[in-house]
Amino acid sequence: MGASLMARNIFNQPPKDEKESAAPSPTMQKTAKLPGSVGGLRDSLREITANSIRDIEPDQIDMDGLRDRLVLEDTSIDELAESIRKHGQQVPIMVRPSGQPDRYRIIYGRRRLAAIRKIGGTVKAIVRTLDDDASLIAQGQENNLRLDPSFIEKSLFIREMQEIGYKPGVIQDALGLTRQGVSNHRVVIDQLPDGLVQLIGPAHGIGRRQWGDLAALSGKVDLVNSAKEVIAALPDDTPSPERFQAVYSACSHKARADKKPTNRGVTSVVKNESGDTVGTLTVDQKAIAIKIAKKDNPEFGQWLEERAEAALLQLFDTWRNESGSGS
Repeated sequence: MGASLMARNIFNQPPKDEKESAAPSPTMQKTAKLPGSVGGLRDSLREITANSIRDIEPDQIDMDGLRDRLVLEDTSIDELAESIRKHGQQVPIMVRPSGQPDRYRIIYGRRRLAAIRKIGGTVKAIVRTLDDDASLIAQGQENNLRLDPSFIEKSLFIREMQEIGYKPGVIQDALGLTRQGVSNHRVVIDQLPDGLVQLIGPAHGIGRRQWGDLAALSGKVDLVNSAKEVIAALPDDTPSPERFQAVYSACSHKARADKKPTNRGVTSVVKNESGDTVGTLTVDQKAIAIKIAKKDNPEFGQWLEERAEAALLQLFDTWRNESGSGS
């Protein structure tokens, strides 16, 4: 089944046509279809069971699969746990059967599951038999509908999906991005050193341009060590966007401070025995320049202008004779 068709069917009841229904998970054992009315009853019961909301013990659910969140242990989880404790779980999570009896694999709802594990009790879950591609699309779409992952979380998610080998169409459908959008995320994350994003966190509200600007400093500043120093000086509860801004500001300042000044050379003033200025001599890595100001000594300036070429050749001949570089 194509990625776009899977995307349309994730949150709906499976179509009656078995050819259009989601493929079973590779971990599930196939059960032979029973003939006649008994087989039809068994299929109907299986379909109802596969799409019902169940109360499941949290420890029966494995938190495997790709992570689309950088953190699952923060103040927002505590707030969600308190809300569920007061009002109950309003939105079920989605799981799929595991290869082991009475065990499930999380598809989406990791934050809700983490919150319920804090307060105890069972978790309401929709059980769907989905293959890996359909599970990935469901995970991405549900997150986009609820707490949208940040730019950098999406970037990490994209890189992990690509490295595992998911097809471009599946990745695009999972995150609701165009091919160019996927490429834009990947370009930025590939320029950032390992470990930097984990130090800063998801940084909601920090977009492609800002992360790109930080990545551009990687050739001038040790971003990871600089980030460690900056974050160590911040309060522990500093929000992730503020950590980003502090790191970017510090790294930008360091890049400007470490920038080597333009080599303008060393200039010395040449004076005669009476202390009058004859001219200036400027030496840098590229050239040696002798400058005579005509307004200070117009007669000498005119004289040197007439003889400068001959004088330079004479100096060159003298050097060649003294250094033994003659032809």
